[in-house]
Amino acid sequence: MVIGVAKEIKGNENRVALVPSGVELLVGNEHTVLVERNAGRSSGFSDDDYTAVGAEIIDNLEEMYIKAGMILKVKEPLPEELSLIRPGQIVFTFFHFAA
Repeated sequence: MVIGVAKEIKGNENRVALVPSGVELLVGNEHTVLVERNAGRSSGFSDDDYTAVGAEIIDNLEEMYIKAGMILKVKEPLPEELSLIRPGQIVFTFFHFAA
């Protein structure tokens, strides 16, 4: 499966949905992992940390949504991301319905 890790765009959100050790596990199990450029920066992970364990860095968010069968995010998709989600695509994230 092709798995995409999106950079969080919600205000004051500094986490990343997948750390490099998780990428290493997925790549080791024959998955392809696409990481949006600088997705892990606010969490202390560089793009080089991700490429060192087999991830591909993607500059274009739309390209990642096209290529990936599953998108990983920490926060719910924001309105500007909703149009990128395609039918049948898995979005693995936390939804906070209580708010």
